[in-house]
Amino acid sequence: MRKFIVPVDFSETSLNAARYAAAFANDVKDAEIVLYNVFDSIDAGSDGTPLQNDEDGREAVIELVLNGLRGDISKSTNAHISVAAEEDGNFVDSLARYVRHHEIDAIVMGITGATRLSQILMGSNTLRVVRRNIAPVVIVPPDAKFNPAKNVLLISDLKEVTRTIPEVPLKNVLGFLQAKLYVVNVDSAHYIEPTDAYKAEKNKLDEMVKEFNPEYSFMRLYDFGDAIDAFVKDNNIDIILTVPKNDSMLSNVFKTTHTSKLAYHSHIPIIAIHS
Repeated sequence: MRKFIVPVDFSETSLNAARYAAAFANDVKDAEIVLYNVFDSIDAGSDGTPLQNDEDGREAVIELVLNGLRGDISKSTNAHISVAAEEDGNFVDSLARYVRHHEIDAIVMGITGATRLSQILMGSNTLRVVRRNIAPVVIVPPDAKFNPAKNVLLISDLKEVTRTIPEVPLKNVLGFLQAKLYVVNVDSAHYIEPTDAYKAEKNKLDEMVKEFNPEYSFMRLYDFGDAIDAFVKDNNIDIILTVPKNDSMLSNVFKTTHTSKLAYHSHIPIIAIHS
């Protein structure tokens, strides 16, 4: 990964994501970070009075603020930093176009989860970007500070591995991180040992990532979030990797109560990888 984009809405959450991206890209050769903002057009004042919509003027102000942030974080990174501001009513559509046209390798976004309201207002865009399958998304918790990754955790449901796990993107991320790889499968159906079906899928995944010497754990727990949280603490995990699907993995990790346990309440970054 060499080109990173950081959507910035000037909240502390997004500013922290920008600082994290700067540190994350610091040792990447020829890395580039784009600080990106999408602003809405203004058609009327609060009382309904029409306002002049000076797009160029508003864009200039936003770029001025982005350049201020650029100056701040450039002190802590060797990466080239640029800024971009666009007027568009749909943030995700605009971001998707920019990523596609500029061949962005990864999106770095903040997420906050202190309250249910903040999840709805601030977390929703991050999860919409994950579901859109635009590019790998690095989800940065509000209190996360960059630490070089020594241990990474890949969460897998170990179902139809060859169809559902994108081998090349996954290996690109693992190669970039150069960390110890743990693979965890949580399923309440596990008894004394995994079934033959799970073992067969594990062997497929093992063949896929064998160069990274993965270590596997099968956990028979009913609370997915508690299981992952315990494993993260016990093994000093620095980054969680997940491969969301349109079916089971996406619903299990990013749509149900597991979301609040994993994405919203994680204190370490999560990288969502798509095919």
